[in-house]
Amino acid sequence: MSLADSWLLPDGMGEVLPPQARQIENLRRQLLDVFHSWGYDLVLPPKVEFLESLLTGAGHDLDLQTFKVMDQLTGRMMGVSADVTPQVARMDAHSMRQQGVTRFCYSSEVLRTHADNLLGSRSPIQIGAEMFGHAGLQSDLEILSLMTDSLLLAGAEQLCLDLGHVGIYRALLSAASLPSETQAELFDLLQHKRLDELPALLAPWQDQPAVAWLQGLSQLNGGPEVLARARQVLSGAPESVITAIDELEALVQALSAAYPQVQLYLDLSELRGFHYHTGLVFAAYVPQLGQALAKGGRYDDIGRAFGRARPATGFSTDLKILASLQAECHLATPIYAPASILTDAAGRAQVSQLRRQGERVILTLPDEAEHGARRLVWQEGQWMLQTFESEVQA
Repeated sequence: MSLADSWLLPDGMGEVLPPQARQIENLRRQLLDVFHSWGYDLVLPPKVEFLESLLTGAGHDLDLQTFKVMDQLTGRMMGVSADVTPQVARMDAHSMRQQGVTRFCYSSEVLRTHADNLLGSRSPIQIGAEMFGHAGLQSDLEILSLMTDSLLLAGAEQLCLDLGHVGIYRALLSAASLPSETQAELFDLLQHKRLDELPALLAPWQDQPAVAWLQGLSQLNGGPEVLARARQVLSGAPESVITAIDELEALVQALSAAYPQVQLYLDLSELRGFHYHTGLVFAAYVPQLGQALAKGGRYDDIGRAFGRARPATGFSTDLKILASLQAECHLATPIYAPASILTDAAGRAQVSQLRRQGERVILTLPDEAEHGARRLVWQEGQWMLQTFESEVQA
């Protein structure tokens, strides 16, 4: 092993140094305080769980993202958490088992076998909020509002919310008589926006109304006005499709009134998380990032595998990415004091008082050069705080 190999980090893994680490920690505390003020209780999930529990109901994609290890005590396979949401769902279904609506929040570093995209990290600090026990539009609006408040607090500018509803695609696909192979290929085309290939794929079944709706669905994206066009294109579709459009329209109206500075975009063929989400899906974007700033949606019945099916909705974001939107952090100028101050009762009291006031007091150890613009010095029988102009100019 070369010397370089001893300190190189794996691809996608990064360390956070001062002062950025402090900036991330400050933002984490601010966001958790916001979640707390909304009534969301903090939970701390374990880093590792048995694989059966960690991946239950989470879908194939998360399985591929999860590092697997062998538990030396039991011989069972364990997984390192790659997404906190399934863990919180397990807590709600098994550990808490409260009746009615429950709200949880979390902040935890997760580990993934590969990054979600070229700009992503394999070790994001996932922070988010989840609500269980309510299937109505009001809970979706609450989660969307909490996410928007959090992103604006973190400094997101020119924020755009991308809204979709996988229930529309599910209902139309159910109404169409397509072979399973064609369904899989259709999903892939829509997921990757290869829309020019749709007519050829669906040509053998073009006489079905549901197939025409599926083709029309691929064109339903744009501003809020797209919902009126959706009602025309999907006229006669199953009632659940119209209900989903109604829900999106209500959300657009509420969000537009509460956050007029936030742009809204709708994509009714957005299938992100199709095998996981059951209704509303959403993501937040800002111009300076080439990836979603936050993601979320409804994932009802995720707790069924734990013996307690519950409606659920939530969102999450990467704290590292969120902190990168803020201006560079500059730590307050610390106060330096000789280590001998700890042997003096008055000195100790003064240091404690300064720290309670939010000051950083650093003790200068023996043989350590004195430096810093602000220092506690012994003068005229007492400890006095002085500023040294030469240090300020330097």
